[in-house]
Amino acid sequence: MTSKVKNTIIISGILIFIIVAGGIFNYVILKGKIDDRNTKIKNLKKYEMDTEALTKSLIDLQKRAAQLDSVLALRPHNIPFNINQTDFYDFVNKVSERFSPNSFVNMEYVENTREKGFDIFNYTLDGVAEFRDLYNLVYSIEESKLLKKINTMILANNINVDPDGTPHYLVNYKFNVEVYSSSDDRFAIRNYVENDLKPYPVYDYFYPLIRSEITPNRDDLLDVQTGQLLAIIPDGAFLSDASGRTYLLWEGDQVYLGYLTEIDFKGSNVHFILNKGGIIEKMTLELSKEKKQSK
Repeated sequence: MTSKVKNTIIISGILIFIIVAGGIFNYVILKGKIDDRNTKIKNLKKYEMDTEALTKSLIDLQKRAAQLDSVLALRPHNIPFNINQTDFYDFVNKVSERFSPNSFVNMEYVENTREKGFDIFNYTLDGVAEFRDLYNLVYSIEESKLLKKINTMILANNINVDPDGTPHYLVNYKFNVEVYSSSDDRFAIRNYVENDLKPYPVYDYFYPLIRSEITPNRDDLLDVQTGQLLAIIPDGAFLSDASGRTYLLWEGDQVYLGYLTEIDFKGSNVHFILNKGGIIEKMTLELSKEKKQSK
């Protein structure tokens, strides 16, 4: 066998080896990877959309989200999404900024519970307040846009008298508040507007009908009980008190604890109505300096 034939056989063997090795690499080793890539390409093509279609879909979803927000905003209360424990402290502090100097509130976080898929933060509030301030606090909690509920409450009357003798009829209070939160944002709106938290005036149920504390005469009004009628002029009357100060009053003018209700020019007397701690009295002063009193 000539060297030429030998070389041809060797080259042919090398070519056959390369072809066989390439076939094994392509159709055996790479086949699994190629099939995997083809499967991924097919899956991606299923969801392939052009830019115009994606933009239209986005606009439709935004309109739908705005509609849902509008429906939620019409509800009197909403359950917020993942609020912080300190949010309620900020809420109460904002409400209590309008309290009078005689009112205050203490807050204490108790625990966090879960009920029917909602997180509930439990707080205890206690303190002393004027009835108006306490009512505003309770109203603000119950009527807030973000759902809060008072579940128990203890109330008691309290009287605080200033050094000058001015009484303040207050309320001792203690109650528990549940603040609701959700880990699902389907109950919440993105930009909520707080409800109107200014209640209508109500009667102070803790203000006593009969009071032993009488408001002092800080405005130096005429004290009818020690007063004297000096003279009567058309539509007016001159009076004096125990210290000698004189007053010129007309019908409807205010006196200490009451008002001048009538000037009787013909009868030479004047009539008053007084409120002595819830007890209504009528008094009459005459020019003869004699006083007639009737209840």
